[in-house]
Amino acid sequence: MSVLQATAPVLDPVEIRTMRRIAWRFLPLLVVAFLVTYLDRVNVGFAALTANHDLGLSPQDFAFGASIFFLGYFVCELPSNLALEKFGARLWLGRILITIGIISAAMAAVQGARSFYAVRLLLGMAEAGLFPGVIFFMTKWFPKRHRAKAMALFMLAIPLSSFLGAPISGLILGLNGIQGLRGWQWLYLLEGAPSVILGLLCFALLSDTPKTARWLPEDERDWLLHELAREAGQSTAPAAGSRWHLLANPTLLIFAMIFFGVTAGTYGLSLWLPLILKSPGYSDFQTGLMVAIPFGFGCVATIFWGRQSDRMDERVWHTAIPAFLAAIGLAACLILRSPATQILALSVASLGLYGVKGPFWALATERLANVDAAPGIAIITSLAGLAGFVGPYAIGWIRGATGSFELGLLFLAGLCLVSGLLTLLPMGRARV
Repeated sequence: MSVLQATAPVLDPVEIRTMRRIAWRFLPLLVVAFLVTYLDRVNVGFAALTANHDLGLSPQDFAFGASIFFLGYFVCELPSNLALEKFGARLWLGRILITIGIISAAMAAVQGARSFYAVRLLLGMAEAGLFPGVIFFMTKWFPKRHRAKAMALFMLAIPLSSFLGAPISGLILGLNGIQGLRGWQWLYLLEGAPSVILGLLCFALLSDTPKTARWLPEDERDWLLHELAREAGQSTAPAAGSRWHLLANPTLLIFAMIFFGVTAGTYGLSLWLPLILKSPGYSDFQTGLMVAIPFGFGCVATIFWGRQSDRMDERVWHTAIPAFLAAIGLAACLILRSPATQILALSVASLGLYGVKGPFWALATERLANVDAAPGIAIITSLAGLAGFVGPYAIGWIRGATGSFELGLLFLAGLCLVSGLLTLLPMGRARV
């Protein structure tokens, strides 16, 4: 079915009530939690405006320290998601959030390159499992036709964290000298604490499955359980024997490669954009306002394109088109050198980088058998998460070798182009 021919499904009143109740119960908490933890992940880019000088970090040192987060994330991603499957989302996601907050705040105590590397590595290990855990959790609560919109709302936290966090981080850097702490130390302390509070809220508000949700009326619970069971019965994907066989599944690896390219672009921008746009004539707060502009466009794209994908019941082109758009925006920076035109080009890139996420995850989760959902999602995110190392580190290495940020962005554009092309392969449409 083409995008133009598809029509929106008709929903019955029980379905509307059920999905509205579930969305209001879970999505505000999950969006805010991911917003805060994502900010803990990428605020190193803003701290770098002053911390790199204080800690004596070269561009290569910063690139390695910012990127090593994703090595810890990669190693712990699959074990963490399997632990979530065993212990339940309520306990495990709460544990992850509390650990993230503690370690993020500990970034204020780093003294040089080695301690910078060590704490960033620990932060990556702590955060492993959060994103795929929430994606897996959503497969237990949101039927397929509601999934892209729900996932897009959740992933709105990614651009929103930078849209709101950039100017806030610029203001916090202005606390330099208060109580004897540098501005970047206040940044880590103040932005780490909310994760602990949100982790405690997860213990109180999340429910692992509809069967255990006493807050859900009986008729709504029955409808949801029946709908999820019906979808599970329709799955043509084979059940897993040993979950490790998924590492050799070519279709799953294609999905990982698709997400790898757009993830490299996402983190390349998130971690380097403050330094890319920083000018001697701008204060940290003014830099924050400029950084917020592309991510504002990303917020709009995340919501609009996820809703559009659900409304049209189409996933493949809704994944490929924003990947191509991201490639165009990033590549344009090579010829657009003024701050205003680069912000425009990066805004176009953000439309693609963040618009792709909801449809992609709806596409990927629809291709996984229920028994393989948790490890399958974890494999995609852990392999693609290596892009969080490759993207930022490549920009730092290219910057150090050539003095150019734009060539690094061109590299990211190439990865996004490959993501779009892979989505259109027949294998990208197949079931795992």
